[in-house]
Amino acid sequence: MERLFEKALWNSRFVVLVAVIASLITALAMFYMATVDVYYLLSHLGEYMSPDLIGDARKDFRAETVAHVVEVIDGYLLATVLFIFSLGLYELFISKIEEAEESENSKVLAIHSLDDLKARLGRVVLMILIVNFFEHAISMDFHGPLDLLALAGGIGLIALALYFSHADDH
Repeated sequence: MERLFEKALWNSRFVVLVAVIASLITALAMFYMATVDVYYLLSHLGEYMSPDLIGDARKDFRAETVAHVVEVIDGYLLATVLFIFSLGLYELFISKIEEAEESENSKVLAIHSLDDLKARLGRVVLMILIVNFFEHAISMDFHGPLDLLALAGGIGLIALALYFSHADDH
């Protein structure tokens, strides 16, 4: 009875395949969406050369384009988080991926422990937050020195977060 229970318990780890497949499909969907955004971004880029676009209109178009580029980066980073999560769950609960072990890029995608997975995901999530901060900073209206001080403080906190996230690398 104990042996059957332990076998069933051990095989219950395959329920993680649902999360692996769902994360992988969602990652592919995010890659697709970000790529479509890039296509439309590039298709509208020709409008920047228009002689009718002058003064504030050109400045607004440029700011809008930079904001779209940041959104694309954000989409790709989110897709990367989901992809790493999918691979990490598979390696931790199902089986080692032999292709990843033999690959030259195995250090990037090989997950050996739950702490490995958390560290990799944490760094990518931090990058997403930095990109979001950048996106808001671009569109921010500065009405006084306090606004500039708040922006500088945010940049300082980002630098500190990056320092602490890479502190164990040294």
